[in-house]
Amino acid sequence: MLKRNLFRFLVALAAVVTLSTSPVSARVELNINKGNVEPMPIAVSDFLQGELGRKISDVVAADLKRSGLFAPIDRAAFIEKISNPDAAPRFEDWKVINAQALVTGRVTQEGDGRLKAEFRLWDTFANEQMTGQQFFTQPENWRRVAHIIADAIYEQITGEKGYFDTRIVYVAESGPKTARKRQLAIMDQDGFNARAVTNSNDIVLTPRFSPNKQEITYMSFEGNEPRVYLLQLETGQREVVGNFPGMTFAPRFSPDGQRVIMSLQQEGNANIYTMDLRSRTTTRLTSTAAIDTSPSYSPDGSQIVFESDRGGRQQLYVMSASGGGQNRISFGDGSYSTPVWSPRGDLIAFTKQSGGKFSIGVMKPDGSGERILTTGFHNEGPTWAPNGRVLMFFRQNAGAGGPQLYSIDLTGYNEQLIATQGFASDPAWSPLLE
Repeated sequence: MLKRNLFRFLVALAAVVTLSTSPVSARVELNINKGNVEPMPIAVSDFLQGELGRKISDVVAADLKRSGLFAPIDRAAFIEKISNPDAAPRFEDWKVINAQALVTGRVTQEGDGRLKAEFRLWDTFANEQMTGQQFFTQPENWRRVAHIIADAIYEQITGEKGYFDTRIVYVAESGPKTARKRQLAIMDQDGFNARAVTNSNDIVLTPRFSPNKQEITYMSFEGNEPRVYLLQLETGQREVVGNFPGMTFAPRFSPDGQRVIMSLQQEGNANIYTMDLRSRTTTRLTSTAAIDTSPSYSPDGSQIVFESDRGGRQQLYVMSASGGGQNRISFGDGSYSTPVWSPRGDLIAFTKQSGGKFSIGVMKPDGSGERILTTGFHNEGPTWAPNGRVLMFFRQNAGAGGPQLYSIDLTGYNEQLIATQGFASDPAWSPLLE
């Protein structure tokens, strides 16, 4: 049983206050809809006071850099040393080093022990403040405060929601390949604060977040019986999603969190079912002699994408949420699997196997506009950031001891390793915690 204190990161911030200034008419902006974007030079100064302030500013800068949209300037190049984050900076000093935006801030301890973190974002070319906020929380949540600040900066400059205040649930793998132990783990999107959420020798697969952020569904071979489970992250309470006569796998929540959709294997074939989590009633959506699996809802819940080998090899199909109108959408060379609908509704990510290699790609829901983002020895299992701009997946390199997690943006140019303590696979991205 998981202990509640393992999940203190789920505790919400006590308060968020906007630091008001004169009316904003800032001109600095970043259009992220035009393809490969040149990273914007941005200066993130050390937050005052002390080591914790520097740590928070370091995390903010790292988040922004990892997005591929920002290029934090080396602090050794700074001309002005910020001594009062409330005062307007010497804008000319920041223009000289080509900082198009500047972040200043401070961290203080309140009398009741809470942490107060505040920041301001400045448009150095318009000579004005773009935004400013302050947050109150417990000291152990300092990394989360940094992610929230990075999200606020990202949104202010790009006009779209960030994705830094999120978690990744994944399968943590350890031990030799012939006796690999697999358990579920959860971490911040940047790989920090990793924690195990299961602790057994049973094989676990395909964890997925609920829209309510505090529940996951996954598959486990506990007692050699393959079943789909629900796990409450805060309490550790776990339950089986129905008792089916065959193997259930590839579970995923509906957008409203009221249903789980999954594949049920019986007599050599597999079909897609949904289960209402309140009434526990099941509905069969496909009925073929093939293997239909890996279902994923569109964000509005009206459609489902899934993979099927009904045509001889794995391809992608789209149907209505009731199971009608099943249409194939993938027609390229090779086979397609693990489809997942973007939170924006505009794209479907997938794994493609062709020419002895595995690729991660995207296509529109009608199958048009297919683009391959990355190719390798074995790439698999894409999952979307909640803003629909970044994907995470796992990769097994030739000769490597085990799989690792990577992220890549929709341009295909910003691929990055997500460091984990051991091997890792089957990632799933949470919604924004908020």
